Amino acid sequence: MALTSTIISPRKLRYDVYSYSYQQDSNIPLVISVLASIIDRTLSRNQRIAKNCRFPLSSISAKTRVFDCNETPDMTIQSYLERIFRYTRAGPSVYVVAYVYIDRFCQFYPQFQIGARNVHRLLITTIMLASKYVEDMNYRNSYFARVGGLTTKEMNKLEVEFLFLMKFKLHVNVSVFESYCCHLEREVSIGGGYHIERTLRCAEEIKTKQREERRFDQIAHLLL
Repeated sequence: MALTSTIISPRKLRYDVYSYSYQQDSNIPLVISVLASIIDRTLSRNQRIAKNCRFPLSSISAKTRVFDCNETPDMTIQSYLERIFRYTRAGPSVYVVAYVYIDRFCQFYPQFQIGARNVHRLLITTIMLASKYVEDMNYRNSYFARVGGLTTKEMNKLEVEFLFLMKFKLHVNVSVFESYCCHLEREVSIGGGYHIERTLRCAEEIKTKQREERRFDQIAHLLL
């Protein structure tokens, strides 16, 4: 999906984030197309680098080979992300947090390069973990495995390996979340008209504000 095919207004994106519906007819979150475009560009860049490299970059470290698959999945990143959304209904914040995890992982392991053989497994793993971090209710690992085209054993192994490789550093605070939203905006606005609303807030902050409002209402009710 080309980024130039649709121009997303801040109002539209704000509605998707704050008024997101989990009904069966919900539209694909706009963040999915943004994320797919960035990852596609990363894949293209890494493929160009790999042509000038003597050894496969994604196989330099034995630790990160866990994400390599024997056969390259015949599915585009856009289609894969849409499939994950269609069957899990993970909200937009989940994909932003998953992107944080992917970037953090690449920073931890500079020798690791996202490629056609590892990107799908990396995505389903980070999205599943991000969903557990952001959402109140989640599907079992076995369900994510079926959605991602893996066995339950493979999914469980990827989750454990990723957690240890990341040293369990999965916390994403509000400022980090906002900075990645701004990063997504800068990345995609260069090539195609998507705009990530700068006032996006992660689910954690929204819930915190709601709890504070409820406590305030309760205190005000007692004082009256």
